[in-house]
Amino acid sequence: MMRYTFLFLLFLLHLNGQTQSLAEKLGYDEDAKLLIIHADDLGVAHSENQASFLAMKIGMVTSASIMMPTPWVSEVAAFAQENPEADLGLHLTLTSEWKYMKWGPVAPLGDVPSIVDSLGHLYDNCLTFGQKATVEEAKAELKAQVEKAYKMGIRPTHFDTHMGCLVFNSVELFEAYLQLGRDYKVPVMVDRFSLQVAPQAFKDKLTRQDVIIERILSATPAAFESGMAAYYEKSLRELSTGVNIMLVHLAFDDAEMQALSVDHPLWGAEWRQQDFDFFTSKKCQQILAEENIQLITWRQIKHVMYKD
Repeated sequence: MMRYTFLFLLFLLHLNGQTQSLAEKLGYDEDAKLLIIHADDLGVAHSENQASFLAMKIGMVTSASIMMPTPWVSEVAAFAQENPEADLGLHLTLTSEWKYMKWGPVAPLGDVPSIVDSLGHLYDNCLTFGQKATVEEAKAELKAQVEKAYKMGIRPTHFDTHMGCLVFNSVELFEAYLQLGRDYKVPVMVDRFSLQVAPQAFKDKLTRQDVIIERILSATPAAFESGMAAYYEKSLRELSTGVNIMLVHLAFDDAEMQALSVDHPLWGAEWRQQDFDFFTSKKCQQILAEENIQLITWRQIKHVMYKD
């Protein structure tokens, strides 16, 4: 009888573990408002790196992700080694969108010819990438980026995807994205809000190993035109419960970023300076406190999901 009681208790514990929300697994109440403020595009420029590093040290930014093919990635690797507690993931990169600043793949060109243009650069948009790239060559490039990160001393806390190229472009690419996280035991950024409108074939690729956050928030061109600070305040005031991500792009509006983003005002130098200004401001800190928003990191999620 005692044996059956013990087995029943184990079953209940197992069932409870399956029904726990991500917030509860992290040690918070189910109705807690949890937020990762996440800086994209580390490695693209010195200005991008320095603004992001500073915002992680003095501002409210809790996480960032690195573009491994970019020219300033070595500076990020040095920062990672000097700041092992920093929450740094990989911004898996399969496009090169700027007008004059271009990069190619991490994998040898001969191994991944379908993911590059005639000059050996990654395509400048996700649509062209999705139409021309073979899944096997895309997977080879993704693995090369992860392996390069580890060789440079970076231990990624999560994976996400630059410009969203791996999410809902094709079922096969989405599956490759998820599988990369499973293989390396690293959470992959996927949100429940976006999945609501995804075709069922994408949803079918998810397993219990995969982390699903509530929502990914990010400023749009309309927000830039009407005022970034107003958009961010509204988003924070209306934040839903559970684990949310606020994607931001930080840099200084200096000569380097102005040159990099020439003819590209959206997500350009002025946009990135405004992001930096808001997420290092007293106003942002005040709103977070007033709305009882708890800042968390991907490292915490990685630890509870993979005990690492």
